[in-house]
Amino acid sequence: MHRFVVTAKTGGLPRALLAALTFHINVLEARHGYLPGNWDILWSLSVEEMFYLFFPIVCRLFGRGKLFIAILLGFVALGPFGRTVFAHGNEIWEDYSYLGGMEGIALGCLTALLLSETRFSRRVLWFVGSIGTTIVGASLIFSWQAYRGWLGRTGLNMTLLGLGTCMFIAGTTQMQWKAPRLLTPLLRLGQYSYEVYLTHMFVVFTFFGLFLYLDKPMRLVPFLFLVTILVAAGLGALVASCYSEPINRILRRPAKSAVSSPALGPQTIVVNET
Repeated sequence: MHRFVVTAKTGGLPRALLAALTFHINVLEARHGYLPGNWDILWSLSVEEMFYLFFPIVCRLFGRGKLFIAILLGFVALGPFGRTVFAHGNEIWEDYSYLGGMEGIALGCLTALLLSETRFSRRVLWFVGSIGTTIVGASLIFSWQAYRGWLGRTGLNMTLLGLGTCMFIAGTTQMQWKAPRLLTPLLRLGQYSYEVYLTHMFVVFTFFGLFLYLDKPMRLVPFLFLVTILVAAGLGALVASCYSEPINRILRRPAKSAVSSPALGPQTIVVNET
């Protein structure tokens, strides 16, 4: 149970709750150190909720004009600096800062705007999608080397990953690519990825505790690893079906009539999930 406890060193439980509810878990950790793993993942919500709070205001003020696009490009340009220069050597802030995290969201918004207004040829989409797939794959396989190398030191490793992801999304979206049935489990896991992300540390800590209780049997590591993934996926799916999706249906219900109204014309909805 000690792995779930917020210690006095980081401010205790009341301070962590306040930080979570006011979207500055990342600031708390940068100042006082990491929270337990099941709390630490909330740093990304701090970044995302700031986006959700201010993005509608910016859209209302600037619409989809050149100034709005310039603001998004500004976040992309400043992202690497948010992870390096502006972090002032704080290892946690290098990864968890607002400015460093806004870059990926801005890239997603720019991609959505571009795809809503431009239709690319199939050849271009294959080219862009292939490059995006290569970048994402290489970023995952060589993530540690990129983090410790020149890309990581300049903060461009996450920029490259974001660009590759957007290229992959652009290619698969306009080509209307559908995953083969063989990949259905991975597709479902992707659909529940955020619920898995928010709850997986409870599963990880549970099975790690079991591993220690069994006196660290190394021969069982592959089995425990696989079971941990399956249980984490199942827990994420349970949370999605019993909580996230019912809440989504309730929140979106009033907007159905507005979205389907011919008088409003076509609409584009941008959804970001980390």
